[in-house]
Amino acid sequence: MSLIDFEPKKIIVRMPNWIGDLVMATPVLTDLRRKFPNAEITAMCKKPICELLEKDPEIDEIFCFTKPQNRFFEKRIEKRNIISKLRSGSYDLGILLTNSFSSAWWFWQGQVKNRLGYDGNFRNFLLDYPIEKSKETDEHQVEFYKRLLLPVGIKLSDTKPNLILTDEELNESKEILKQQGYNFDKPLIGVNPTAQYGSAKCWPKEKYRKVIKDLVESRDCFVVCFGDEQSFEAVKEIVSFMPENVINLAGVTSLRELACLIKQCSVFLTNDSGPMHIADALGIPVVAIFGSTSSQKTGPYSGGTIISANVECAPCYLRKCPIDFRCMRKITEEQVLKAILKQIDNNV
Repeated sequence: MSLIDFEPKKIIVRMPNWIGDLVMATPVLTDLRRKFPNAEITAMCKKPICELLEKDPEIDEIFCFTKPQNRFFEKRIEKRNIISKLRSGSYDLGILLTNSFSSAWWFWQGQVKNRLGYDGNFRNFLLDYPIEKSKETDEHQVEFYKRLLLPVGIKLSDTKPNLILTDEELNESKEILKQQGYNFDKPLIGVNPTAQYGSAKCWPKEKYRKVIKDLVESRDCFVVCFGDEQSFEAVKEIVSFMPENVINLAGVTSLRELACLIKQCSVFLTNDSGPMHIADALGIPVVAIFGSTSSQKTGPYSGGTIISANVECAPCYLRKCPIDFRCMRKITEEQVLKAILKQIDNNV
């Protein structure tokens, strides 16, 4: 059966599991709402990243779940709860933005009708509409997600990633910055010096430290560093013995607080990471450092400044560099500082 003229009543979208991927997938929700204004749309995603969609007007419900852990009985109970909730939803269109076998299995067990997703990973028999992946090797991840909507008659759009924050939340983030000593009288530079996937995506800490020191001592900027709980010590090492106008908020914010604080920044300096895509979705000028990954595939979708050494072994997509880390070490502090200052000047 063709889905071109199909008018679903209840749609469920299995959102990606990583922060950056989730943000890059938000145009799918926007495009679905435009095509099916009267349908009920549910976004299914794991905790805690589901909170990024809390205020999204394009969806009617967030199906937030905890990924089953290793303990046998806990996994069985959690899986049973997920499948039971899927069945009770009576969804007549299911779109899988994840490529895993398990996500397709859950939709099949949950009796989601018209299951649509990319083929592969031995899951084709679980899909009603297995979609062949594009041959475009440099296709951006946003476009990769959007292609899954072609079978329901939604053409590739120009919709960009977007996150919705409330005025109340934004005001609270301003109060946090005031408590940390920022008076909104100088440029606020956000810095995200870590990345979840591995050290190969991260510009060296000593280089970040030098750029931050120059920004606060010579350029009179205020710098706020971000990261998750696991990156707190690394960020602490970068900002140690810095002036008072460098603060470390790694591991002390929720995801929505992080987004609101990023929204206050004049420029956001970052590795290829989830916070990079948050900044991009919020319209904050981004200076993004790329080494082991491809900026064509996962760079800031709306623009920004990409800094890359363009070495012969990149992108390798490895978690840890097996040789001399040339893709990152060849990027100089002067290059990065110049890019930040240019963004500041462009937005004065």
